[in-house]
Amino acid sequence: MATKYIFVTGGVTSSLGKGIISASLAKLLQARGYSVTIQKFDPYINIDPGTLNPYEHGECYVTEDGAETDLDLGHYERFLNTPTSQANNVTTGRIYQTVIDKERKGDFLGKTVQIIPHITDEIKRRIKLLGTKHKYDIVITEIGGTVGDIESLPYIEAVRQLKWEIGKNCLVIHLTLVPYLSAPGELKTKPTQHSVKLLLENGVQPDILVLRTEHPLNKELRKKVALFCNVDFESVIESIDVSTIYEVPVLMHKEKLDVTVLKKLGLAMKDEPPLIPWNDFLKKLKNPKTHVNIALVGKYVELSDAYKSISESFIHAGAENECKVHLKFIHSEEVTIANSEEKFKDIQGILVAPGFGHRGIDGKINAIKYARENNIPFLGICLGMQCAVIEFGLNVLGLKDANSREMNRTTPHPVIDLMEEQKTIIEKGGTMRLGSYPCKVKKGTNAFGAYKKTQINERHRHRYEFNNSYLEQYEKAGMISAGINPESELVEIIEIPSHPWFVGVQFHPEYKSSVLYPHPIFVAFIKAVMEENMKKLEV
Repeated sequence: MATKYIFVTGGVTSSLGKGIISASLAKLLQARGYSVTIQKFDPYINIDPGTLNPYEHGECYVTEDGAETDLDLGHYERFLNTPTSQANNVTTGRIYQTVIDKERKGDFLGKTVQIIPHITDEIKRRIKLLGTKHKYDIVITEIGGTVGDIESLPYIEAVRQLKWEIGKNCLVIHLTLVPYLSAPGELKTKPTQHSVKLLLENGVQPDILVLRTEHPLNKELRKKVALFCNVDFESVIESIDVSTIYEVPVLMHKEKLDVTVLKKLGLAMKDEPPLIPWNDFLKKLKNPKTHVNIALVGKYVELSDAYKSISESFIHAGAENECKVHLKFIHSEEVTIANSEEKFKDIQGILVAPGFGHRGIDGKINAIKYARENNIPFLGICLGMQCAVIEFGLNVLGLKDANSREMNRTTPHPVIDLMEEQKTIIEKGGTMRLGSYPCKVKKGTNAFGAYKKTQINERHRHRYEFNNSYLEQYEKAGMISAGINPESELVEIIEIPSHPWFVGVQFHPEYKSSVLYPHPIFVAFIKAVMEENMKKLEV
């Protein structure tokens, strides 16, 4: 069977949820027995989002093979529970870099290099790469940005060309907004009509329209949209606001989006998608037996997308424990020794988030000190783990001015140091320790209690590591190494056994948590928070 290609474009406004619609459709098609993958094409000129500030682009998501990618790839993996790769996220920067490299090598034999055909040819090659190389039945391609953006034009042109080249083996889904105007009390379709008109001006006729709305769409409105936008009535799909993104696959199934797609692509319906585990998850999510408050301490808390995978991991782990997790975002620059009790007065667990740079470090250290001294379950991720090491060095070992060389190059006690292989690296982009690495977990630790095995693999994104020359001192004082990389002896997990639950991990467990397979570290953390909370309530 020839690979089928689905393109998802967006109009009217950004942040309508192209990634969630793409992931939901992929989930339904996967559940029907098709092999499906999703890729994201981003129109910015950066090679990848690895050097972007989270305020610019939200979280940078890391794949198993070490690609720094758009946060939508996190949604893809959380819904499908299959890993993505370098090939699943392509930027304009990467497209142009490839074409320019070819030009420098003389591949174009003296021809003038232009947007059409050279840039669009490279876009088309990348689009088809997953289908030809990995033999997926269906490849869904999400086009970033909004129709009408100058940056998106080469991608829309590439889609136009592909529609002609592969014909019935591809289709276009266009996601738009149907706003509700409260003064007349009406839903308005004109923005959708204009968005489709823009797409048509670029030579692309959408096959299916998905309409984001706050209110149900009646039959007459759907008929109107179908008439003015050249699609059949069944191809006008309602995407109404829901309480959680995990309801969207169920909603899209009710709207028969998967059925419409399969009909248009000439594919067999196969079996009804078995969504029983998914619905079980939703039932637990919506009917928790208990509630806990977790503080997420970080320096980008104004922007929830900066910690998207962490937030979603708490949703997965909370449902697994039949517990509603209420996240309280606390800015690390605002946490002091003096106000810690006030900041964490209603908190049952503390997570210190990953990040880079010295801003907010003192606040993170203060938060960790409060968690350690008050027996509050604690989880530190990446920099959060490193801050736990610094705090222990300062306040337990008495190492004056202990620090990370990232924060203070002249610290007398570099308990966190630059990795040896990083010392000769100058460039910033894509040069960190990235991707999946093995870790050997020690039996009898909290980490082993979570994983139930000694051999694990987790994803990384860092340059600095625990300085092993201090390891003996730390372990004698009560902070142990609970997991190490078997090849480099890098400390991957630290714990304080005398504490109810105090764990720091150098890796990013949030990248591997999914709806049906919540990450064991988050599950164990929430379980510990619940147990400790129950003890305090019984006193």
